[in-house]
Amino acid sequence: MSSTLYALLKKQGYHFVGQHSAVKACLWLNKSLRNEGVCYKSKFYGISSHRCIQMTPTLRCDHRCIFCWRPIEMIVPKHEWDSPETIVDGCITAQMRLVSGYAGAPTTDLSRLEEAKHPKHAAISLAGEPTLYPFLAELIDEFHGRNMSTFLVTNGTHPETLANVKPTQLYVSLNAPDRETYTRVCNPIRDEWAKINDSLELLSALKTRTVIRITLVEGLNLKEPEKYARLVAKAEPDYVEVKAYMHLGFSRQRLPRSAMPSHSKVLDFARQFADASGYQIADDVEISRVVLLSEDGKVEKISLTSAE
Repeated sequence: MSSTLYALLKKQGYHFVGQHSAVKACLWLNKSLRNEGVCYKSKFYGISSHRCIQMTPTLRCDHRCIFCWRPIEMIVPKHEWDSPETIVDGCITAQMRLVSGYAGAPTTDLSRLEEAKHPKHAAISLAGEPTLYPFLAELIDEFHGRNMSTFLVTNGTHPETLANVKPTQLYVSLNAPDRETYTRVCNPIRDEWAKINDSLELLSALKTRTVIRITLVEGLNLKEPEKYARLVAKAEPDYVEVKAYMHLGFSRQRLPRSAMPSHSKVLDFARQFADASGYQIADDVEISRVVLLSEDGKVEKISLTSAE
């Protein structure tokens, strides 16, 4: 990668793995190690925040979403692809380096620190579009072979890849109710609206837990919940997450703070979506401004030994 991009991401806390992958400690890993709270994925699904590796197998992306906190304006040069084994080995090594720094802090929960040395989950969601990595299915299998669960987050632009991967839980981001809003909000390199719809239709046939994630931006896509409901109906996902855009990172250069909806607005949208879709609100986390919905208003936790 270019020296400018490398220096910028390193300053942001990225730890690089091989030629194109990266790991970054999230806020909630820090809080969990200090017994100061856990992320909403822990509350919803049972994931241990301090045992979670937040990673990506590529920094490339075919969307340039204006709400993204990553530096989407910077070009990622082409490169050769590392093997899944190299990436997983490197991610675990980088994670051990990240958590080792907590050993001397008086606020660290030492029992949790010991658990953190044995990660049980990989969130394939740090940056970029993971389905651009050609060996994604093998990468997921490599994590599972080490008794780790996986969450894969994708923008849905590569349905042919989604048909062949088996993460513990698959997220597809749906950030627009129609093509016009999609073009404005996701700022795609190419118009992939048709492929996103193909991915939605594919989800109902997959034998894995599925989630549609809707990130709401005030004044842009926080509208027409009934249109979102019609799109979600194609996918028949196990869960739907309705989440506020958060005014963080590089998105602050593109959007004003007022573009971040309040939790009450997210809840109101979720209720309207529920009325239009038949889904029911199962849970919510105010600090993260996120609402979880399911068909029956319930959620099944993921076991620490649920790797497939």
